[in-house]
Amino acid sequence: MDGRDKSNRDALQSARTERPAIQSLSTFAIIYCFVVMVAAYTARGASGFGAAVAMPLLGLVMPLKILVPAWTLVGVAAGVALMGEDRKFVSWREIRRLLPGCLIGIAVGLYVFTLLDSDALAKWLGVLVLLYGLYSLAGTFRADVKPKLPPAFAAAFGGFGGGITGTVVGTLGSVFFAMYFDAIRLAKEQYRATMTAILLTLTLTRGIGYWAIGEFTQEVMIAAALLFVPMMIGIFIGSKFHHGMSDLAFRRTVSGALIASGLALLIK
Repeated sequence: MDGRDKSNRDALQSARTERPAIQSLSTFAIIYCFVVMVAAYTARGASGFGAAVAMPLLGLVMPLKILVPAWTLVGVAAGVALMGEDRKFVSWREIRRLLPGCLIGIAVGLYVFTLLDSDALAKWLGVLVLLYGLYSLAGTFRADVKPKLPPAFAAAFGGFGGGITGTVVGTLGSVFFAMYFDAIRLAKEQYRATMTAILLTLTLTRGIGYWAIGEFTQEVMIAAALLFVPMMIGIFIGSKFHHGMSDLAFRRTVSGALIASGLALLIK
């Protein structure tokens, strides 16, 4: 009996002293996460998207099993924070145009996910997004170089691309919504608000799925708490830029975020 009690005490002591992986992050790793989140959500606050480029960067120091559901919680908080100010600018018509292609993209993405290497697909998508970002940026310097796509084609392409990328790669589906909004020249206020609305809808749906399968563990909640403060700081800074930004500067910011997203897909 004494031996069994000692064994139980040793097991309890071991459980108390063994820290979860997320609590074992070094000071440097925590500072790194803070800087990445502030920079990424400054882009999100200014342009309505771009925060997802932080995912592959945070994945260098944080386990993806923890990061992905934690990112979902942070994304919901960010969406709610931005929607409070932007909800009156949401273009629900554009969301309705995107949804059919998005749903088809999700269905195809689930099938493709079982057949193809997601890393290889991410690199192909990265090349596409990078090239479009460069093309869009060129259009802000020359009046005769402007990306013009038929609205129906742009909506189908943006919705399908966003759905399949978000499903197969796990993030960065927003870059295809951004390509659509850029192609139809959506006004600055509507751009950020509509992007926030569709991302919040998709993030809430994904969050319900994670909750249903029990992915919101203690480690996930700690990671979300760690990322929450720099996320709010980034949104605050980005919103200041957004309101004082000219339309030309906004287009160039969106183009820069597309280029960064393409590069993030390439290194994912």
